Amino acid sequence: MEMSVKHVSASSFDEEVMQASGPVLVDFWAEWCGPCKMIAPILDEVAKDMADKLQVAKLNVDEHGEIAQRYGIRGIPTLILFNQGEQVAQQVGAVSKSQLVQFLQKNIA
Repeated sequence: MEMSVKHVSASSFDEEVMQASGPVLVDFWAEWCGPCKMIAPILDEVAKDMADKLQVAKLNVDEHGEIAQRYGIRGIPTLILFNQGEQVAQQVGAVSKSQLVQFLQKNIA
């Protein structure tokens, strides 16, 4: 399984996220977003630490706004956990690594 954060686009979103066989955490972010930059290294660590349990993907809302609109993204960073194409859980705002791991463990069966 991929051990790093992958970047998805509007064209690859359905294949990479919706058709994935296991859980995928998607980070909706933008270049100008300070809190998004703060959680980037945390997402990298979690992607490596939990590589056997989930994939982590990033989607730039400025470049792929139609996907952000599809999920009603109002503030960033927003993290949405998908499992087999279903939206399982959502976390808005920057979180610590321990908070993110707790969120994921609670929502990954």
